[in-house]
Formats: sequence, structure tokens, C-alpha cells
Amino acid sequence: MEGADLEARSRAYWRANVRTVLFCLAIWFVASYGAGILLVEPLNAIQIGGFPLGFWFAQQGSILVFLVLIAFYAWRMNRLDREYDVHEP
Repeated sequence: MEGADLEARSRAYWRANVRTVLFCLAIWFVASYGAGILLVEPLNAIQIGGFPLGFWFAQQGSILVFLVLIAFYAWRMNRLDREYDVHEP
């Protein structure tokens, strides 16, 4: 019975991991493709530091969002590792 319980916990852990990865990818897609390409015209009406917001997202915004997502992923995976007791001692 312990093997089945371990397998169920392992599946739940990886399911939570994949959900976290998909969430991060969706946000990165919206920030890079959505704001940098699809919504560039409406965003260009807004200026930040003398540059159009659409240009800013295409050049800098998606990179900054990616860095924030890396930090979020590390934080979230540390929590999941502790929750499923697979963290390093």
C-alpha cells in the first residue's frame, strides 16, 4: 500500500509542478507576445521615460517579467517541495 501512496503523491507533485510551469508560461506569453506584439498599437499611446509602452514591453518588459517569473517559480517549487516532502535536508 505504501508504494501506491508514494506513486499517488509523486503524481500529485508533478501535476502541481506542471500547473506552475504552465501558469508561468501563460504569463510570459501574455507579456511578451500579447503586450509586445498584439497590443503594441494601443500601448504605444502611453509613454514611459519618453518611450512608447509597446516598445518598452517588446524590448525590456518581457525580460523583466521573465526574471520575476524565475523568482516566483523558485519560491513556488520550494513550497511544493516542502509540502510533498521532497525537499533537500
